[in-house]
Amino acid sequence: MQTLIHVYCTKGISLRERISTDTHLDESAMAVGKAQQPGRAPGWMKVRSTVSDRRGAINVQWDAASAVLNCRVVNRGTGKPNLIVGDFLDYLLANSRRRIRFVAIIPG
Repeated sequence: MQTLIHVYCTKGISLRERISTDTHLDESAMAVGKAQQPGRAPGWMKVRSTVSDRRGAINVQWDAASAVLNCRVVNRGTGKPNLIVGDFLDYLLANSRRRIRFVAIIPG
């Protein structure tokens, strides 16, 4: 199952790069699995939960032209997306709420 999350932000630096270098990510039970080199377009990274019952990953891309963080949640096996989506949105709203204007979640 795949779930899409679109986070519409104010213009500014890449929110993807900010997430990948943020030390608070560990406190939110999330970790960067893989990431493309910063500054290269299109940039991407893979975020995983460090909690055992949250299976799957979130593929994150930043679109600088429209200031949108595009996230694709991919679950494996019987994992439910609500747990990893909840953790990720909790992290975003706790650490970047001034940049966020609108969040759209599209279940798949």
